[in-house]
Parts: sequence; C-alpha cells; structure tokens
Amino acid sequence: MVRRKLNAIDRTLLASETRETMVHVGGLLLFSPPAHGAAESHRRLMDELRERWTVQPPWNLKLRHPDLLTSPLQAWIEDDRLDFHYHVRRSALPSPGDERELGILVSRLHSTPIDFHRPPWEAHLIEGLEGGRFAMYVKVHHALIDGFTGTRLLTRALTEDPDERDTPMFYARVPTSRTPLPPAHAPALESLLHAAREQAGASRDVGWALMRLFTGKGEPGGGDGDGLVSPMHAPRTVLNARITRSRRFATQQYPVDRLKAVARRFGGTLNDVVLGICGSSLRRFLEEQGSLPDESLTAMIPVNVRPKDDEGGGNAVGAVLAALGTNLPDPAERMRHIVASTTRAKEALQGMSRSAIVQYSALLLSPMLLSFVPGAIGRVRPAFNLVVSNVPGPDATLYFRGWKLAALYPLSIPFNGYALNVTVQSYAGTLNFGFIGCREAVPHLQRLAVYAGDALEELEKAGAT
Repeated sequence: MVRRKLNAIDRTLLASETRETMVHVGGLLLFSPPAHGAAESHRRLMDELRERWTVQPPWNLKLRHPDLLTSPLQAWIEDDRLDFHYHVRRSALPSPGDERELGILVSRLHSTPIDFHRPPWEAHLIEGLEGGRFAMYVKVHHALIDGFTGTRLLTRALTEDPDERDTPMFYARVPTSRTPLPPAHAPALESLLHAAREQAGASRDVGWALMRLFTGKGEPGGGDGDGLVSPMHAPRTVLNARITRSRRFATQQYPVDRLKAVARRFGGTLNDVVLGICGSSLRRFLEEQGSLPDESLTAMIPVNVRPKDDEGGGNAVGAVLAALGTNLPDPAERMRHIVASTTRAKEALQGMSRSAIVQYSALLLSPMLLSFVPGAIGRVRPAFNLVVSNVPGPDATLYFRGWKLAALYPLSIPFNGYALNVTVQSYAGTLNFGFIGCREAVPHLQRLAVYAGDALEELEKAGAT
C-alpha cells in the first residue's frame, strides 16, 4: 500500500481538530442555467458526479490511523474502496430557494465534522434555487489540501467552453504538479544535509525579521517600526471567545474594478482594500453591539509560499499581521493606516526563503497556543482578532456541463478564541467574500456581510475627496 507523509503544518492541523474546532475548508459554487439551449437536469448532473471515475490523488487518500490523529506514525494511504454515494450527495431547498436559505443550509453542512475513516472530503449538489440555478458545496480537511491548492484542483473540473460536456470531475483529474506528495520513506543523506543547510540559513533570516518586528532596527537602515504589528497587541473583543461547533455563513460579491479604483486612490493594493472593507464593516458591526474596542483590531493574513506549478496536496503557507484601523472613525485615515501597516509587514518578509517564511510565521502565530490553556480565552490578549485570507481564483468565466459559474465563495475555519474568519476569492472580474463564524460567538453574521457592501461605497466616497 502506498503511503505519503504529512508535513509539520498538516500534523498541526490534525492536532487542532476538536469537537468545536473542525479544521475543514470549503467552497460554494453557484451556477446559472444556460442562456440558450436546454441545461442538463439535476438528476443527470448527479449521475455525472457519481460515475465510477478513477479517483486521483489527493482525493483518494485517507489517514492510516483515523482514530489517533496525532499518531507519530500517521500517514496518508490510498483508499481503493471509496464509496461515491457517501462522498457525493444531493440536497434541495424548498423551491424557489433564496440566498439566505442557501446560506443556512451551507452553514449546517459546514458544521458537521469530517469522517477520518474515509478520504476527508464531501461534495453536495444543491438544487431548488430561484431562477433555475443550482449550487455545489465542497468541503475538504485542511490537512489534506490548503485553500490555494483546493481552488486550483476544484476549478479544473470546469471549462471555458459552454458547450463542453466531457471534462472529468475534479477528483478524477490527474495531478500535473511537478512536486507531488513524496513517499514516506527515509530521506537520503544528501537530502538531509541539504535540508539542514536550508534550515540554518532560514534561522538567520528569521532572527533578523524578529528583530525588525520587535525593535524596528533589525539591520542597518531599518525603519522606526511605525505600522508594523507584533503579536499579542490585539485588543480583547467578542470575536475572541470560546466557540461551539455551530457555524453561520454569509457572502458578498464585488466587481474587482471597483476595488482596484479605490486601491489606486489610496496608493495601496487590492488586498489593502479588502482589509479596508473588513475594518469598516467590523467597526460598524461591533459599534452597533456596544463592543468596539479603543485599539485597532489586528488581522492575521495567510501568505502563499507554494511554487506556481505546484498543485499537490499538503500546506505551504506563511502569515503576516496587519492593523485594520477600526479605532479610526474617518474611512480615509483608516485606509491610509492599513496601507502603512501592510507595507511594513511585507517588508519584514523581503529576502526570506520559503523555509524562513514558514519558520517566521510559526513564531508569529505561536501565541495562539495560549487558547488551549484552560481559562485563558478572554483573559489574555489574543495573538490577533480574526483571519482575513485572499485566495486567487480563475480569471476566465467557467462552465460545468453548460451551466455558468456565477460565483465562487470560500469557507474557512473559526478556531477556539478566534470566532470569525473572512476569506475572499477572485473569479472572472469579481471578488467573492465568504464570512464564516461561530453562531453563538458572532450572532447576526449576515449583518456583517451587508455592512461590507456599504463599506465599499464609503471607501469610494472617501477616496474621491
């Protein structure tokens, strides 16, 4: 039986799995019927999904020790008896279902744990949406695939040709990565020596970065530290509470051109405008509840460090911290504060190797371990307040069996002490926001998505003055 090893991040994600913190990610794909011609029926689509495809890695991998996630002998092994009827399911909303009802159903599906005795993924076809639309919700455990890789693999089942009907399903596509998951055998001496040299160089880079982080003088000519956010400086908020397993999911979609126009006016990036929308909407959301802190909220921003041609499983991510300027009432001043903060954060990573970025990120996020200490949540400062992640998606309009992909919404992971996650994904000239939070710790999450829509208008007006 073929075995494939887990890296350190994968093992950490498995160790983080609890009844309340389910470490799976997901995607909600919303499809519109063809403008001309007959669409495939939902029954036919379901038959397509359940055809006896030859399932390819990583979708055919399951854990060797599913009842002991932290086993030192843990590895991915191939499952040669995969049950399609378990992994591929059909659901329906009372017709005509609207966006709110779809969100409620997806919230419930995302609140159920993964079965580790099987390959850790599920695909749900959801019919009954108004306008003849249907949706597909896919979830997969983060230890198997990160969000960046998952998006690339998932969208490979789609095509730019609206008349194409034979594209294999995402789990049947042969991986094209030049760096597939390696077998779990003992590495050669040469590989060990190379890894040791790489880690030694990375450690020096991490040392300089940490000096810049805490002193702003990590090397000659270093800055004064303005705008650079260090760990444990985030304020205590209602977002940093204990969570339950219940989830709530909400969405928002914008044309990318509108966000880029705001970015140009403030001399920032598209990611800066994403943070500006989050900062503005969270300020209003928390102020409405009477729980807005005097200090700025801090966001943790994952950074992809995977090579461009790597579509393998596993995880390859780093992280930076940035201020959201929620303490600033003026939206223009808030945006300028965000641009300064992200600029300094990116400067800290300049010149680092991939290994160094991963090491630096692990140290940056290590205060999160305090959330595992009984009674610590709510009593100590959190490492940050929420996660804001940007996953690049396809630029072209895509189709599935003639159905047009209208939106692609990501779903991520709330953690104990970190009850809100905002993940955005680009697609065909749009930016799609997925807000996921603990139902009890972040009530009325749908309002946050509504306020995010208003926040863009606010930033457009602020940039025009």
